[in-house]
Amino acid sequence: MSDNPWTDRIVGERMTVDQEFSARIEESQFSNQQWSLIMTATEFEIEHPDEPDRARIVADTDKLDGVIPELENVQAGMGAMAGGPGGPGGSDSSDGGIVDSIMGALGMGGDSGPSEAEQRKAAERLTQEYADELQSHLESKGRWESVRESVADGR
Repeated sequence: MSDNPWTDRIVGERMTVDQEFSARIEESQFSNQQWSLIMTATEFEIEHPDEPDRARIVADTDKLDGVIPELENVQAGMGAMAGGPGGPGGSDSSDGGIVDSIMGALGMGGDSGPSEAEQRKAAERLTQEYADELQSHLESKGRWESVRESVADGR
């Protein structure tokens, strides 16, 4: 469902939820840049729009597989901007050379970070938390019913 006119109707609410949700992103394993990438691959749908008691916003994360491999590249780019190899003291014996790169590619060596499967699960959880927060916000502003009805009516 790439054409979601209902999401076009709630742009202002999305911006508010984005601001409120930023604290949650800071607590997560993802940087703001990584979260932006995740959100570009996430679509929001309303399940059971014709059943008011069951209707809810869900995060469709089917396209995440295309961005998960890029999350590490985004993080690596940020690390390079933050001061390069060597860490805070600047003289770490592991200086990010070719051997370290090969070891990392083989899954051997130090801090390799979360696996792609772990990142995907974390991204799925976080995007659904966002969807829940968005629905809660729409409900608190009295917009949820009209949005749900517009989807149920196919508008």
